[in-house]
Amino acid sequence: MKSMIKLASIGLLLLINSDLAISSTQQSALDENQWHYAIDPYGSTASINGRLVNDAGVWVKFNRIPRIDKQKNSWIEVIYTPDKASLSGMKKINLTYKCDIPLLIKLSQTHYGKNGDKSYAHYQVKLPASKGWSTKEVELQNFSRPDWTPKGSKDHGIVLDKVNAIYLTPSLTDEKGGEATLQVSNINLIQ
Repeated sequence: MKSMIKLASIGLLLLINSDLAISSTQQSALDENQWHYAIDPYGSTASINGRLVNDAGVWVKFNRIPRIDKQKNSWIEVIYTPDKASLSGMKKINLTYKCDIPLLIKLSQTHYGKNGDKSYAHYQVKLPASKGWSTKEVELQNFSRPDWTPKGSKDHGIVLDKVNAIYLTPSLTDEKGGEATLQVSNINLIQ
């Protein structure tokens, strides 16, 4: 009888400790005011479950159409806007995500966007596809401009005080388009 009580006590203690361990690793909820998505006006679509950000985090299913012509390209993206107006002083991004195809993280830098050269050839890094939750930490120094960067787009380097948002883009191609589902449960900027 004493051995059964000891075993029950040990089991209860293990259960309590495992609950504490689980609760210490849970992430705080994402602030829905910092997240939105964008799609081209040519026919790409985004589907969400009522809201882009819910209790489980960000969830969106994209359907990107192929590029229409040289002037009209399709695009899809989830946009995270940090609390601070820039990434000045940051060194890494830690991201927990699911995406059924490789995922691009892009640094939205004013030099390359609508107020710059309009190339949209932002510095980026590619993460592998992940059907289950995957946490990756990437150093900002490992980001590079895409292979398709126009020759006329001057490379200013990564200027962190000119980066005002982080784009998360499933790596669907201009030529083929396609479907992809992206989920995010956590993002941290690390100094």
